[in-house]
Amino acid sequence: MKKEPEVKQTAASTEAAVKKAAAPKAGTEKPAKPAAKKPAAPRKRTAAKASQDVYIQYGGGEWNVADLVERAKAAYAAQGHDLADAKKVTVYVKPQEGRAYYVVNDVDTGSVVL
Repeated sequence: MKKEPEVKQTAASTEAAVKKAAAPKAGTEKPAKPAAKKPAAPRKRTAAKASQDVYIQYGGGEWNVADLVERAKAAYAAQGHDLADAKKVTVYVKPQEGRAYYVVNDVDTGSVVL
């Protein structure tokens, strides 16, 4: 029987052998995993189109604000103006005076009886 010669290993050669064994062989590398997707933002809930009615009550009387705006627009049109030109309509309700005053496009003014 032939005796194999003893091989002395140093600490440096042992570390190199461990690193070599731990390193993947060429061509056997696993493909990188794709980045995790961010969760989608939560959906925003939108309120259903609810009808809105605003009323003013004063001194035993009651007026619907939407009706007052429509009456103001009709009065503006009756003065000979074109409603298509009305970009902004502002209505001020003064129940103590019994009138609703309107301003159209920050220029033209008028009033309607409540």
